[in-house]
Amino acid sequence: MAAAIVAAGVTATARELGQALAGPDAPRWTRTNHAGNPVSLLEGPAVAVGTGLGALAGAPSARHGSAVAIAGLGAGAFGLVDDLTEDPSTRAKGLRGHLGALARGELTTGGLKVLGIGATAALAAAVVPRRSVGVGRVLDLAVDTALVAGAANLVNLLDLRPGRALKASVVGAVLLAPSSPGSTGAVVGAGVAAAPADLAGRDMLGDCGANALGAVLGAELAATAPRPVRCAVLAGIVGLTLASERVSFSAVIADNPVLHRLDTWGRGGEH
Repeated sequence: MAAAIVAAGVTATARELGQALAGPDAPRWTRTNHAGNPVSLLEGPAVAVGTGLGALAGAPSARHGSAVAIAGLGAGAFGLVDDLTEDPSTRAKGLRGHLGALARGELTTGGLKVLGIGATAALAAAVVPRRSVGVGRVLDLAVDTALVAGAANLVNLLDLRPGRALKASVVGAVLLAPSSPGSTGAVVGAGVAAAPADLAGRDMLGDCGANALGAVLGAELAATAPRPVRCAVLAGIVGLTLASERVSFSAVIADNPVLHRLDTWGRGGEH
């Protein structure tokens, strides 16, 4: 409960403060959504900060909370850099395109985000409390780093329609609730505060907010789930990420009546 209250309060306050600092029009923070309407990116930093501080407030230990906060705030920071400085000509490249550019020695803003989130994910993985040593410790670090970075990217892939990434994040947090009430409260609290404007199509998470939510969920799994579960979830994330390079998630959701109803629930205006 404390995590939810902190996350909701910080998210709402940060969103209002961001608007005040950016000004009434805030062109740098305005994008055009799928429906051709203007939408604000100010939700992203508000959710990232709210979720990170909420996770700290509800963590069972300082080290646990630090790992989750590092993952969320780090992913959010590099996502924000991409949101504000990306080159529109490289936007359609996706993860594979950015990795290909890095292999050729080209650093896009998306490539910088990939490297940055990877680095903060590795730092979070190193901070996660673990009893494993030797080879087991190295394996845990590798799995946890990939889990945090992969979850950050996966949630970002869902941020294509109002409320979709928020809903998916809240569902993921609820599934973690038995072992991770603090982070669950943080994600739910931030989601509740951000949902009205997001569902109405006025705000969007952007890379900043979506990456932060995914990284928090990944770090929470890293801190609480046994290795076989973490490996299984990581395999699922990798599979979905690879599938996204060939299949449109929006098309799959639109063709499934149950997923379509859940996706459009609460959404105002253009679906």
